[in-house]
Amino acid sequence: MEPIKNRYDFIILFDVENGNPNGDPDAGNMPRIDPETGLGLVTDVCLKRKIRNYVETVREDEHGYRIYIKAGVPLNRSDAEAGDSLSVGDSLREIQATKDKKKPKEIGAQLKKDTPDIDRKLRYYMCENFYDIRTFGAVMTTFVKGALNCGQVRGPVQFGFARSIDPVLPQDVTITRVAITTESDAEDKETAMGNKYIVPYGLYRCEGFVSANLARKTTGFSDDDLELLWEAILNMFENDRSAARGMMAVRELIIFKHDSELGNAPAHKLFDLVRITRDPELIAPRSYSDYTVEVDENRLPAGVSIIRKS
Repeated sequence: MEPIKNRYDFIILFDVENGNPNGDPDAGNMPRIDPETGLGLVTDVCLKRKIRNYVETVREDEHGYRIYIKAGVPLNRSDAEAGDSLSVGDSLREIQATKDKKKPKEIGAQLKKDTPDIDRKLRYYMCENFYDIRTFGAVMTTFVKGALNCGQVRGPVQFGFARSIDPVLPQDVTITRVAITTESDAEDKETAMGNKYIVPYGLYRCEGFVSANLARKTTGFSDDDLELLWEAILNMFENDRSAARGMMAVRELIIFKHDSELGNAPAHKLFDLVRITRDPELIAPRSYSDYTVEVDENRLPAGVSIIRKS
């Protein structure tokens, strides 16, 4: 498939109701916040995980749509598959298993001598077979201790952190459970206490970028891949429900399409065209309908069009 020809910049608007959109392990899993402003934060890694999960669910390891970064699958195992495609998988595994510090470089040098462009071929295999590498890129240098590797791929799709429109006030909700852990506990009490953090309501805005230039030069990210990305963004919370996350939904995806590979306007100027406001008399917003989303399409630069998906 041909790589995409156009650059894209986009904004994702999603909200959470009575849930924890992204817990901070350094703060007892409390929802992430900017301590200076009180605005809620959701990391790019969190959102990419949701997209990976969606693609894995709807494509189920279909050729070209496998997921590289996934729970329970060592990265080295997937890297070795690239070696198997070139009949050098056993050599790569030998490099990984050896304790001789000189051995990896010796084997790697011989493989490069036999196949001068082996690094490129390994990288091509990974991009062709794994959707998330083709999309987000990956660092695949852990397998062979610097002697030979599948490369470091810079992906064409990048996300920033999501930030809430208004400050959020995480609440620590006390809960009880009737399941007692030990026999001694059962003698002393009938219920146990616990707690969970929630954000009563928060509307979050995430900005992202799709580089046609990197798609052409590195991964081959195609128009079909792009449509799957939009689909995954719109549905990333639908099949990944959790009691801890409450009600989460993507409310709108605003896409700026450039007529060229390198773009026709700076991304920040396009993002400034999207204005999100709420009734100033509202003390605390509690639903998406409390907000108004406006896009000043009259100020769109030449060579840029807008697509709104919800």
